[in-house]
Amino acid sequence: MSQLNGAYYGPAIPPQKSYNRPGRGSGAGCCCGCLFSCLFSCLFSLIFKVILTLIIIVAIAVFIFWLIVRPNMVKFHVTDATLTEFNYTDNTLHYDLALNITVRNPNKRLGIYYDFIEANALFHDARFNTQYPDPFYQGHKTTHVLNPVFKGDKVLVLDADQSSELKKENSTGLYEIDVKMYLRVRFKLGAFKTKTLKPKVSCDLRVPFKGSATAFETIKCDWDR
Repeated sequence: MSQLNGAYYGPAIPPQKSYNRPGRGSGAGCCCGCLFSCLFSCLFSLIFKVILTLIIIVAIAVFIFWLIVRPNMVKFHVTDATLTEFNYTDNTLHYDLALNITVRNPNKRLGIYYDFIEANALFHDARFNTQYPDPFYQGHKTTHVLNPVFKGDKVLVLDADQSSELKKENSTGLYEIDVKMYLRVRFKLGAFKTKTLKPKVSCDLRVPFKGSATAFETIKCDWDR
């Protein structure tokens, strides 16, 4: 037995190598994350392109509409004002003011429905009368005349500044009276009509008392924003 050598047992068996396989979950997680990021990026890019396309289409449509219609601002002027009474006694204002207001539609293709008109007369921010001219339709390139008459008595409590201004204007015979109009209008282009819009118009007047040496000057009214 002692004479046996290593050849009797055959060649030596090499040690086995160990392999560590990566877990299934790690690769899948990385792949899913990349897929989600790619989908999100593609979706964001698609939404951006759609929005940009819509903006361009709307801009082109507005530009074409402007080229065809060429809309212009409606013009309001107070061409005449007659003040025959403006007397303040015992916290009551007695007044009689008649106005001519021209409304000019300079548009070639747009008609205008004036569905509602409210005209307020104010003395230094103190409202003393309101009139409601009749609704009307105004065709292309036409002029319409409004003739509101503000007449009556109004109990007003004027503050110190308003009372001081009234004394000055009584001495000069020239009164600062504002007329503010609240409108509800619709525009008409062919058979198409817009929804109701609610613009405001402000007319800052300096009205001479009747018989004064100062004549009334035409006033251009402004659109309030």
